[in-house]
Amino acid sequence: MIWYVLLVAVVAAERIAELVVARRNERWSMARGATVAGQGHYPPMVALHTGLLAACVAEAWLGGRPFLPELGWPMVAVLLAAQGLRWWCIGTLGPRWNTRVIVVPGLPLVQGGPYRWLRHPNYVAVVAEGVALPLVHTAWVTAVAFTVLNAALLTVRIRCENQALTAAAAPPFATGRDLTA
Repeated sequence: MIWYVLLVAVVAAERIAELVVARRNERWSMARGATVAGQGHYPPMVALHTGLLAACVAEAWLGGRPFLPELGWPMVAVLLAAQGLRWWCIGTLGPRWNTRVIVVPGLPLVQGGPYRWLRHPNYVAVVAEGVALPLVHTAWVTAVAFTVLNAALLTVRIRCENQALTAAAAPPFATGRDLTA
């Protein structure tokens, strides 16, 4: 159990590193006239992700959940792959990556890295991590609860992000009319 607590602590430290990167990237974006969208869903997202970390340890410990090697080790592999995908996304987006929906107007959509194949690959990493981290130590209630709540949150988040990206890519003062006629 101690090693599992350490694993969750490492994931928590990784999340703190993400916040440091996000804060730096937010300053970069705001200096370039960025807009922030979806601020209403951000606090619940932070609470959900913080709750995931706490619930993993609580369920494993208080629920007496065992480490089952045939489940635990594959879930460690999924967790590591999710972290790799997340940092690939962060590296590909560079200063445009953030934990908030912050968009710099006029910048084209990123088409490289994992964005060649998926529009929102970072959320694939989030979903994989939300299933894998609890299941490393058979915390299945946490895995199910996080998955359901995260699905609802991602529905809002992805819609918000798509709208923000579309608005940022639109030419200024677009009216829908042909002004050259």
